[in-house]
Amino acid sequence: MLSLLLAATAPVTVVSPDNSIVISVAPDGQSYSVTRKGETIVKDAPLGLDIANESDFSKLQLVDVRTQTVDRTIPLTATKASQAKDHYNGAVIRFREDGASGRTMSIEARAYDEGVAFRYVLPGGKPVEVASEKTGFRLAGDPQCEVSEFTAPHENAWQLKAISALDASKLYDLPMVCASPSGKTHFALTQAGIDGYAGAALRPVAGGVDVHIFPRKGRPYVAVESPDGLQSAWRVIMAGDRAGDLIASPLVGNLSRQAAGDFSWVKPGKAAWDWWSGPLETPPPTMERYRHFIDFASQSGFPYFLIDAGWAYKTGQCCDLWPDPRNDITRPEAGIDIPALVQYASDKGVGLILWLHWLPLDARLDEALDLYQSWGIKGIKVDFMDRDDQEMIDFYVRVAEATAKRHMLLDMHGAFPPSGLQRTYPNYITQEGVMGAEHDKFHWGAVTPAHNVKLAYTRMLLGPMDYTPGGFRNGAKAAGPGDGSLPTSQHTRGQALAMYVVYDSPLQMVSDAPEAYANASGFDFIKQVPTAWDETRFIDGTPESHIVLARRKGKDWYIGAMTNGTARKVRIPLSLLGSGRFEATIWQDGASGNEVNRTVRQVTSRDSLSIQMSVGGGAAIHLTPIN
Repeated sequence: MLSLLLAATAPVTVVSPDNSIVISVAPDGQSYSVTRKGETIVKDAPLGLDIANESDFSKLQLVDVRTQTVDRTIPLTATKASQAKDHYNGAVIRFREDGASGRTMSIEARAYDEGVAFRYVLPGGKPVEVASEKTGFRLAGDPQCEVSEFTAPHENAWQLKAISALDASKLYDLPMVCASPSGKTHFALTQAGIDGYAGAALRPVAGGVDVHIFPRKGRPYVAVESPDGLQSAWRVIMAGDRAGDLIASPLVGNLSRQAAGDFSWVKPGKAAWDWWSGPLETPPPTMERYRHFIDFASQSGFPYFLIDAGWAYKTGQCCDLWPDPRNDITRPEAGIDIPALVQYASDKGVGLILWLHWLPLDARLDEALDLYQSWGIKGIKVDFMDRDDQEMIDFYVRVAEATAKRHMLLDMHGAFPPSGLQRTYPNYITQEGVMGAEHDKFHWGAVTPAHNVKLAYTRMLLGPMDYTPGGFRNGAKAAGPGDGSLPTSQHTRGQALAMYVVYDSPLQMVSDAPEAYANASGFDFIKQVPTAWDETRFIDGTPESHIVLARRKGKDWYIGAMTNGTARKVRIPLSLLGSGRFEATIWQDGASGNEVNRTVRQVTSRDSLSIQMSVGGGAAIHLTPIN
């Protein structure tokens, strides 16, 4: 009895395998704290659920604690590493409400070397409706954080602000990436495992932020409906010594439902794309135009061509009136023969991916996908969801399952940032939820080199990012023609190449027109760089300055370096190479924004490379072993 009494009056602590991180849950289940290497990160932050049409949980008594330790390696398909180490200590902490109700609630907490996570579990036996969460993050020391204001398309800039300076009238997107008071811990607040639940954003409050989950459409006081018990989404704090250490973390994926079945058919790669390099209003589709892009993909060694809006009957123009009520996603526009294009592309080693608006797809999901499968389509890009509620998350899951069943790739555009669904469905190969290069067509000036650097430390932490790189009109000082037919970028060609290493997207766009790449400086690198990796390592940088990131494929290493609006020289140590000699091919900023200088030299792990980056510049490096 004495031990039980002591347990009931002391916090329940879960310690990471390396003893660096501790999450403590109060004995009444009302709050939690987190420390890392002895420093407080979160202090007495609130816990709890608001159950619709029921009173709040109160006077919770600790019933029991079930502990576990997991240490396993998870093989991965087409992502930033070939495997993920999943090693944590966990506890399921069960509480019972004092009084006649006898309601129970469990808090499942896990401590990893890379961070902590927790979620709520309500027992089965009856349906549950969740109105909201009481969950919050009370952050020690008013930390500085990289934040992005929430809007439904999730396409905003990132700003460095103190928690106390956030606007309490606004929501902020996930992740929120902060530094501890000492600067010795960098951490990101996010979510994982949201299938069956609702998406979330963060609302500023005194001393931190609270979790805001989005209500169901048409039911403003209910966010989550569950027919039998409940498992909430995970609330996650990723942590590392440096901001860049979070990039390689597998934590969001590890907390999600793991893939079941064979996904060896998933083929990552680059795709030619017909939208970015043209005018805002989609030109009338023609077989000649589509064959032109297929020829380009084939000649460049790209496995895919993505046919964007315009191919399906009455697709319409962007965006307020989409989709046209006459739109038929099972019927191509007049003069377009999709099966003939599939055959033409297949003969040249290229697969086709089709763009779709989500609403007609939702109405005819199985019918449309069965048709596309019969045509030989390799994947779909789904657009304009722009919602985070439970019904929309259910749509994501249904489309991921339906495309996986038919061995088709899935790219979700107009999407929320990743929360681990790619781990469950490896064919769900990339998604947007980022202010990427498409904004160079209609909001020129927003996608700055500084923004590009910050993306590596913020949005990209959560999973693949369909930024759509590859624009080859680089280093511009003013926008192109008003119709957007020739979008330009503010960064240099060196940074354009580096994005293919730094930015995680197993299906990666090559966004410009074929003519832009003809005899173009640096296109040889784009043709050879992989899009999925065996290993990822952060080398150097900060969100406010630059990024140097290395990725390995087989025995070859690729390094991407990007700087913000400041020119800088970086020294890149090559100790990651191991034994032997390597040939280093280096593409770095040239005399103008549209040029890169290509040099080749032999190196070993004892060497380092000195790279000079121009304003808004970058570099790409390929290191391949010499026999």
